[in-house]
Amino acid sequence: MGYADQRFDVNLSILFTELPLLERPAAAAAAGFTAVELWWPWIDTPTPPQAELDALRKALDDAGTQLVGLNFYAGELPGPDRGALSLPGTESDRFRANIEVAADFAASVGCTALNALYGNRVDGADPQVQDALALENLVLAARAADRIGAILLVETLNKPESPLYPLVSAQAAIDVVDKVNAATGLGNAKFLLDVYHLSMNGENVSEVIAAYADRTGHVQIADNPGRGAPGTGSLPLERLLDELRAAGYEGFVGLEYKAGDRPSAEAFDWLPAAARPAN
Repeated sequence: MGYADQRFDVNLSILFTELPLLERPAAAAAAGFTAVELWWPWIDTPTPPQAELDALRKALDDAGTQLVGLNFYAGELPGPDRGALSLPGTESDRFRANIEVAADFAASVGCTALNALYGNRVDGADPQVQDALALENLVLAARAADRIGAILLVETLNKPESPLYPLVSAQAAIDVVDKVNAATGLGNAKFLLDVYHLSMNGENVSEVIAAYADRTGHVQIADNPGRGAPGTGSLPLERLLDELRAAGYEGFVGLEYKAGDRPSAEAFDWLPAAARPAN
């Protein structure tokens, strides 16, 4: 057990960001990783030119890296936004315009997990109206994911850093997962279990794992406090990942932490080189 038994991937939207996007897959490969994930890389547009999509696909292929997770368009991230799908008006429209674009790109690189960030509460908007819009859009996203043989992920964030985001408990995200699956009948909506966010919310991560490991489609980690690499905070990350594995989770574990003042390539000294390639 331990880190050597996990299937890790590197989030290229938080690590190696000192490099241009198209150079990050090769940098991850040089650090020993074969799997990567991304937030939607084009924060200004849900529908980038095909040439830019092709260039990213080529960069992933040339590096020998497998994209294992991709966010749908989520607004300005990193930044003030936390998703677009529950925001009435322009942002919801942009999310819808992105659904098939993101799904087609994921299919072109063999990515089978698509993350749909829910979006913040909006001043003056009825939360029930936002939730109804969210369900409508998540159903569309789940169907697009199913078309390419992928799962749809719903993520809990943390209230201290995302005070306007409504899904700030494991149960809140699970409730949305259940509603999407009930509406589609597809069963492909899953929980994105982010250990850092759950910890920041004060949840007992072990209890969440025991309750929802079988509903979990992807895992992300960072230490707490600080959102740094494992070992920089106080979370028992190795034990928690062992608990996930013992509960039957065999998917990827995304490294979604900050490198701090170091170059990203130096932020993996906690993980033996032999444990970096995804088996």
